[in-house]
Amino acid sequence: MTVSLDGKVLLRAINRLEAEKRRRSDEIGRLRQKIYELKPRVKEIDRLLVETVAEAALAAIGGNNDAQAAVAAAQRKNLDLQAERAELITEAGYPMDCIDELPACKICGDTGYVGRKPCSCLMKLYKEEQNKELSSLLKLGEENFRTFKFSYYDDIVDPESNISPRKNMEMVHKYCKIYAERFNGDGENLFLNGGPGLGKTFLSSCIAGEVSKKGYSVVYDTAVNIIGRFEEAKFSRNGYAEEAQADVNRYLNCDLLIIDDLGTEMSTAFSISVIYNIINTRLIAKKNTVINSNLRIDEIRSRYSPQIASRIEGEYEDLKFYGKDIRKKKKIAAQ
Repeated sequence: MTVSLDGKVLLRAINRLEAEKRRRSDEIGRLRQKIYELKPRVKEIDRLLVETVAEAALAAIGGNNDAQAAVAAAQRKNLDLQAERAELITEAGYPMDCIDELPACKICGDTGYVGRKPCSCLMKLYKEEQNKELSSLLKLGEENFRTFKFSYYDDIVDPESNISPRKNMEMVHKYCKIYAERFNGDGENLFLNGGPGLGKTFLSSCIAGEVSKKGYSVVYDTAVNIIGRFEEAKFSRNGYAEEAQADVNRYLNCDLLIIDDLGTEMSTAFSISVIYNIINTRLIAKKNTVINSNLRIDEIRSRYSPQIASRIEGEYEDLKFYGKDIRKKKKIAAQ
């Protein structure tokens, strides 16, 4: 499955790559000047090396025996100069290639791309930037599948669901963990629903962190923020519409979109149309979506529309959360 890179995050990664190239170049330039002062002959050799390359190129144009001899002579001169240069730099106490602007990445030559495909060096920066993006909303370092605590959930069977909240969470946790570990952008969707403080956002954070490690583009945002960006992209006249539209494109095209707190936004005809647009567009494109909500599917139907409820009911795995608000239990335990 082809990975869709988040353009906004990718641009930041490219900017970092370029900034690092400039930093290295400036550093080498300062060191070169220092070596020139210590060993003036090195500066002269660098000038002569440029001349020998030009001499060899001009000689090669002739194409006859004399030209071949001239090229060979220029090449020997070049090698002799390089050897002298290396000896002088070593005498100054530095590695012989320390002022040569060699690429940090031998695979792509610091371009960031191999053909049209992003190089591993650029993807490393991309993953770091995506992690920063997610960390601004989520506690990625603290919230992972290993730190999830089932002890906060009661082990008494709920008469309505005929299962204990703890047992239910063990199954939900396992499903989410497998979903994240096996994520391949195949369009599988999750609907995490239940009362507040039951771990929906925590498990979504776990999924986001795991999937982003694989290099997939992950966008996590609240329903309130998402609708606000759609609204700004459509109605804004203050110059920020273009930036908002870029966010809209991210919501629609990322590999994994996680919508948090669906149902907390103000319900209007526009907000309902936005939610429908996101769900429907991503279903058609087979893009993975995770929705968190305090609302059950019947409440989604009455609050939004039968069309939205039908798509969630038919195309999303319904993961129900039961029990008492664990935030209160955590607060008591921390006291």
